Amino acid sequence: MPEAAAAIAAGLLHAFSFAPGVAPWLELAALAALFLLGLRARSLRQAAFLGFCFGGGWFGAGAWWTYVSMHHHGAMSAFIAAPAAAALDAFLALFPALACALAWRLSPPLPDAAVPLARRMLAIPACWTLCEWLRSVILGGFPWIATGYAHTQGPLAGYAPVLGVYGVGLVAAAVAVLPLALAARQRRRVGASLAACAALLLLGGGWVLGAQDWSQAEGAPARVRVLQGAIPQDLKFADGGMSLAVATYRELAREAQRAPRADLVVLPESAFPGSIDELPAEAFDTVAELRARGSAVLFGAFVVEPPMRYFNSAIGLDADREAKPQRYSKAHLVPFGEFVPAGLHWFVELMNMPIGDQEAGRLGQPPMNLAGRRVAVNICFEQLFGEELLAPWSAGRGEPGILANLSNLAWFDDSVALPQFLEISRMRALEVARPMILATNTGPTALIDARGRVTARLAGQKPGVLDGEVQAMAGRTPFSRLGDTPTLLAALLAIAALVTFRAGAGPTPK
Repeated sequence: MPEAAAAIAAGLLHAFSFAPGVAPWLELAALAALFLLGLRARSLRQAAFLGFCFGGGWFGAGAWWTYVSMHHHGAMSAFIAAPAAAALDAFLALFPALACALAWRLSPPLPDAAVPLARRMLAIPACWTLCEWLRSVILGGFPWIATGYAHTQGPLAGYAPVLGVYGVGLVAAAVAVLPLALAARQRRRVGASLAACAALLLLGGGWVLGAQDWSQAEGAPARVRVLQGAIPQDLKFADGGMSLAVATYRELAREAQRAPRADLVVLPESAFPGSIDELPAEAFDTVAELRARGSAVLFGAFVVEPPMRYFNSAIGLDADREAKPQRYSKAHLVPFGEFVPAGLHWFVELMNMPIGDQEAGRLGQPPMNLAGRRVAVNICFEQLFGEELLAPWSAGRGEPGILANLSNLAWFDDSVALPQFLEISRMRALEVARPMILATNTGPTALIDARGRVTARLAGQKPGVLDGEVQAMAGRTPFSRLGDTPTLLAALLAIAALVTFRAGAGPTPK
């Protein structure tokens, strides 16, 4: 049917609005196309189907790289990996389908009535936002390329420090749907004009908020050095992988020693792919060499606690040789990659996945004190959960001045997952007005300032050393204080109001 083809096309455009393109205006146009189709849907079933078609194009084009991890590196047969990736995309498409169905249900079209159009203008952004948030919660959450991530630049980026990524998505949905009132009949011209003005005001509000300074410099800039080993995933955990890692980082350490001293040196997730208690002496020699001139070092390794409890961890060693090692253990694990949901071990057994069942660290682990700065550390997949990353703010060691993410994205080769992850990281920096050190195995290795701008970056897929300055910041954004609560509360209140109004509107069309 033509409507389904249009919804799929809009979903594809939506996917292309995210990194590596980053086209916020294209994202708004794609949403507007879907919402226009939803406004014209003749039944709840059709509204849900159009949302599902949109999601199919969106996630089919934007999250296809899950196939790479399962087939190329997980050694899963293509005949299983392809349907598994398609099943994940179909599952993710259920959320825009639910959003469209809920919006239609809350304000189905009623002939010759002006009020339902206004209700739909309210219902669509509220339902869209709530379902986007649900995608980050259900089954551990997979909020990849959520709507707000297309707006790390442009006018709506200004809402990130106030409302976070879901608040940006809420505003984007409102900006996309409000002008559609212009498609109403002539006698609604005044209301349509007001709706268009409201959309312009939202865009202008983003520009105003984007000019605000939400944090202030704290101390002198830190000289930061990030090492990117670029060790292929098929070698990293294979026989000889540890020797390769040690040799690679030993060579990068020697290269770094020829440059001016750094305050902080950062290596990626599982830089040394084994338990900290079983690392060869050469690995510790490499770390000692990095610390030789008074640098603090942060690197990824596994920690094993009895009885065989594996933690994906980051180890922090301050420049002060008397200081105790600091540790952060990943709290939000990847389903099927780091823990196996009950009853689904058979699926993971089809893949060659190292350390498939790990233990989660506790939420609220305090920042590390490194090189005289408070550094809030997170690991890989955790970067997707902005509100969870606020826990260090109340952990008892003072507010962090710098964020650091250690990742290994070699699972996804040189796919769109890497630039998408960079945009996710930029959003995290925007939300809390803090700089981000992004240390990865194969890229994107980068330094991001407190306004979400990439200030330095290494080329991907090859070893390298990234040097730059990172300015620790102090002060709290509204989002760092309140998290997603205002956005979710606004969406729920809108839905509650619509339910109340709908109660007196008579039977719902089928």
